[in-house]
Amino acid sequence: MKKLLYFIVLGSLLVACGPQVTENPIEFEGLFTPTAEATNAPEEAAAQLASEEALPAIAEAPIVESPVILNIEMMDEANGWALTEQNLIRTDDGGVTWYDVTPQDLREVGYFVYFNFLDTTHAWMQLPDMNNLPNGGTLYRTTDGGLTWESFATPFSDGLFHFVDEQNGWMMANLGAGAGSNAVSIFKTSDGGATWERTYTNDTSLEGVADTLPLSGLKYFIVPLDVDTAWIGGVVYAPGETYLFRTDDSGATWFNINLVLPENAAKSDISMLGIVFVSQTDGLLALRITSDIPKTIVYQTTNGGATWEQLPVEFDGYGQLSTPSDTDMVFYADGQFYVTDDAGATIQTITPDVRFGDTIIDMDFVNARVGWVITEDDNGRSLFRTEDSGATWIQQLP
Repeated sequence: MKKLLYFIVLGSLLVACGPQVTENPIEFEGLFTPTAEATNAPEEAAAQLASEEALPAIAEAPIVESPVILNIEMMDEANGWALTEQNLIRTDDGGVTWYDVTPQDLREVGYFVYFNFLDTTHAWMQLPDMNNLPNGGTLYRTTDGGLTWESFATPFSDGLFHFVDEQNGWMMANLGAGAGSNAVSIFKTSDGGATWERTYTNDTSLEGVADTLPLSGLKYFIVPLDVDTAWIGGVVYAPGETYLFRTDDSGATWFNINLVLPENAAKSDISMLGIVFVSQTDGLLALRITSDIPKTIVYQTTNGGATWEQLPVEFDGYGQLSTPSDTDMVFYADGQFYVTDDAGATIQTITPDVRFGDTIIDMDFVNARVGWVITEDDNGRSLFRTEDSGATWIQQLP
């Protein structure tokens, strides 16, 4: 399961895909110690021992009572990661119980780290070195779901990064933005983040500067398909122009991707919200057209991004979009959920039984039915879960 999470001006694209699991997460018993009664009842003893063997390793981590969650990223209906101001936490029961899996020497997590979660066991967190901006930081890596971590010094401080597998990852390091421009360097790793090689920069103060990825434009995301191919998207404040670039040589050179835009986009600012690939061939791209009535539209590829075709789906307003697969999409705006499970051929409008209004600050669905939202109001932050596409909600936190 892979998911990208980006926060951008006037909204965010939350994307996820992955295998579905049983709707009722397994409830694990406590550790079992054989007794005389169990010895005399071998079938019962065997069943309890099987339960002991199934006890997840995450149970070794301390439980966090009533965490205040900033961001949530679920892998499936049971397993997921989340950030608080102090901790990185994990759940294996759909958000009921949360375990502290923060690296031992890392605190004040939520607002200071950049993260990428590959699956339930592999994750990375980047902590900038505030005394060496933008050229230094520390990358933390876990391969056992956060029970143990390794750390590595990095030649960059902050930015957006994404791993395509356990070893290969991309980083778009932020070197500063201003006046509609954004300097970046592209780094790659082939050893799980232990070492990084710079493959591109558009910063004129650095050696090897190039211009195939223009300095102009704010860069919102980097999404790789594999070790050679990746996309960078953002916004350039010129009506009718898109900011979407692709590389096929590990980031050494980039070329512009021109999408076929609807007629009403010619006089509007266009923001790239994000891309998600659910396989090596199938993916989605979302962009927002900012005009009198802002609209979010979605494109689909079935050939690894060589071509993109607009889907028959259009969402009005500054909302949040979750795309758990290439056919499932959930959009929230102005108190309504808009849900499709057939790539936009039909869209169901759903009024939730909880009046969220504009309090939703994060949203994550793992399919068209099951999802979570984080809300924030005068009473603080809360976590809700739905199993019927947003019609009814159960408050899980606090």
